[in-house]
Amino acid sequence: MNPSRRQFMKSAIGLMAGYAGHAAWAAAKAKIPIGLQLYAVRGEFARSVPETLKTVGRLGYQGVEFWGYGGTPNVYKEYSAKQLRQILDEHGLKCCGMHLQLKALEDAQLQCTIENNQVLGNRFLIVAAAKEKMGSLESIKQLAEFLNQAHEKCKAQKMRVGYHAHAFDFAKIEGRFAWDHLFSQTRPEVIMQLDIGNCLSGGGDPIAMLKKFPGRSLTIHLREHEEKTFESDYYKEIFHLVETSAKTQWAVVEMGGEGGKGFDVPEKALATLRRLGK
Repeated sequence: MNPSRRQFMKSAIGLMAGYAGHAAWAAAKAKIPIGLQLYAVRGEFARSVPETLKTVGRLGYQGVEFWGYGGTPNVYKEYSAKQLRQILDEHGLKCCGMHLQLKALEDAQLQCTIENNQVLGNRFLIVAAAKEKMGSLESIKQLAEFLNQAHEKCKAQKMRVGYHAHAFDFAKIEGRFAWDHLFSQTRPEVIMQLDIGNCLSGGGDPIAMLKKFPGRSLTIHLREHEEKTFESDYYKEIFHLVETSAKTQWAVVEMGGEGGKGFDVPEKALATLRRLGK
């Protein structure tokens, strides 16, 4: 082989390797980060906040979602947003969301809620549940209006308001899921945080909801339900929608041991997702 041909082959091989490396990098970059809803390990969290966050980071989760926040100066017991942010940073974790009580978005508490989430670096303010509002068309309309107004108040801070799914959200009212009624009346910017397992346990259809409301599940909860495991064909379609039309930015696991004790369940869940290339 003459020198010019040898040089050409080396250049071609190097170029192909570069393309392959870029493709692998792009594929890795495109993966949706996976967080853990801390309610799944609430027993451990109550025992030791620093040790719990350290373990969650060691397991390989990229973020955590807090729960139960009511608009108070501290985010959890005696822990301020600043203290929690320091611990998160220490273990390479992001705050990928916060589950709120409705009152955290009311005018009296809203500024505190916004400021704490700014410190945490969180954009997603998700109402955890509003069972008392999801039982009738009139109260669903009131909830939709509340979420729409909260969105308007938070958008200047580039924060998004949302609502999380529980089984009771999929009761039928006049032939449609209560969930369907709610998200048909909220602004497109209001996050539809489906919890796949909760939706299924309530007789809902998460695939139908993802298709009907594309682009609205910026965060979503992954939870296995009976035969619909992460490795099932059912979840293949869920993953496809999450990775395409849903525009999901965070996938949040909410699977834990009884009473939120131990880390075996969330560790196994993440290992399964990683094995599936997630």
